[in-house]
Amino acid sequence: MNHMTPQPTCSAKIFRQQLPSTRRGARLARLLTVTRLHAWGLPPDITERVEPVVAELAANAVLHGHVPDRDFELALTYTPSPHPGRLLIEVSDARGDRLPRTAGEGSDLSTGGRGLTLVTLLADRWETVPRPPVSKTVRAELVTSSGI
Repeated sequence: MNHMTPQPTCSAKIFRQQLPSTRRGARLARLLTVTRLHAWGLPPDITERVEPVVAELAANAVLHGHVPDRDFELALTYTPSPHPGRLLIEVSDARGDRLPRTAGEGSDLSTGGRGLTLVTLLADRWETVPRPPVSKTVRAELVTSSGI
């Protein structure tokens, strides 16, 4: 007799929040991220890697992507695939014309560029994609060693 063995489903966990394009909004993005990752049960070592990534991306959205009366958006998507899991961080701002640059791309270290170097070290990959009509999204992906 044949019978089906139930397979565990791996549904993604999603969090999305509009935040004011202010220093306080950037700080709130970091705090909301940590709270959400704890609620999802992600281990502390992941939270420790994600926190500075979100802090940098949110700060960049506020400092370099600010347009008066326009918010920025934070989105977190955790896909707990059996092994490994995947956490996607997306920070969208209103300035699609101002793309992020790392310190090695012609920027002077005394005026900036160090933060994205940190993102490069902590995230498994990151990229910038257009968000039509005039915005952009900076995505960072972290692969987790455990699926919850």
